[in-house]
Amino acid sequence: MKKILISAVLVIVTIIAFTANSSKETNTDVANISVTLSGKVIDLVSGEALTGVGIEIEGSNKKVYSDFDGNYTISNLKPGEYNVIASYISYNKSYIEKIKVNGNEALNIKLQTSK
Repeated sequence: MKKILISAVLVIVTIIAFTANSSKETNTDVANISVTLSGKVIDLVSGEALTGVGIEIEGSNKKVYSDFDGNYTISNLKPGEYNVIASYISYNKSYIEKIKVNGNEALNIKLQTSK
């Protein structure tokens, strides 16, 4: 009888330990999720793509520049809400507040020339 009781206790302890370890792995996987913000930058009036526009996440070191077609991609973000700043010579700086990024999100930006 003692052997059966000890065996049952060992099985239960093993199941509890396995379950606790599995939940830790799941929490770690969620914490390691990264999302992407991408889009295109164009001139407000002409609709032409703008090359070399600086797009940055406020308060971080995440800054990229739009390519020849005006496209940009900011990778390795944690899901959340961000303020995005777009700046370009001879154009007004664009400040876009509270952009929710929970997956691979698109944010197209239209810049207006400064007067």
